[in-house]
Amino acid sequence: MPERLQKLLASAGYGSRRQLEQVIEAGRIRINNKVATLGDKADARDEIRMDGKRLNLDERLNTRTRVLAYKKHVDQVVTRKDPEGRPTIFKSLPKIKAGRWLAIGRLDVNTSGLLLVTTDGELKRRLEHPSYEIVRSYAVRVRGEVDEAMIQRLLEGVELEDGVARFDSIRVADDAHKSNRWFEVTVRQGRNRVVRRLWASQGVTVSRLMRIGFGPVALPGGVKAGGWRELDRKEVRELAALVDLQR
Repeated sequence: MPERLQKLLASAGYGSRRQLEQVIEAGRIRINNKVATLGDKADARDEIRMDGKRLNLDERLNTRTRVLAYKKHVDQVVTRKDPEGRPTIFKSLPKIKAGRWLAIGRLDVNTSGLLLVTTDGELKRRLEHPSYEIVRSYAVRVRGEVDEAMIQRLLEGVELEDGVARFDSIRVADDAHKSNRWFEVTVRQGRNRVVRRLWASQGVTVSRLMRIGFGPVALPGGVKAGGWRELDRKEVRELAALVDLQR
């Protein structure tokens, strides 16, 4: 069945819906030799061209969805090209015949740990969408005095510059007498640097941050930083089911 052009192309791994909407608005896509507009529908039987190049939708849409659990290390960036010349996670990923790898969300340059990468643009879009409230888990080392009152405030919610945010859970992970203490926290918001900003709102500093879980997927053990583990088909189905997709 025909579906909106940006959704069709996102499912084929050509980018996120938002990115593709911008491409459509710029007049860079043609359907059956007509310039596409937002709201147009199509399917794999149509001749679709981007910047003059015909898109092979059949091959991409009939290729199974792949997801990698990538172990990012500090100093890597989650962009395809970096003007500062820093290493990008995309150079470490396996080559694929059709489509391209898409990062699900981002980790800032100083954050390490689990990053999911997929070939499925629609899966990416849904897992990032705030309405699904996917749980993200982090190990965080905090410098400064942390007491029970502070923990309670972080659980109840604090006002940040972009609205109220909170942790869903906070667990002390080491000796309470250390000056740099480890905690495990969970949050359902994918907002920019929200874990660091929540702690900073209480006058303490995050000295190290590692994502250790995203939904049902845990940071892969036995994998070196810069490496990855591919999810099997059952794991991909479970991940897709969280966001009402059949994969």
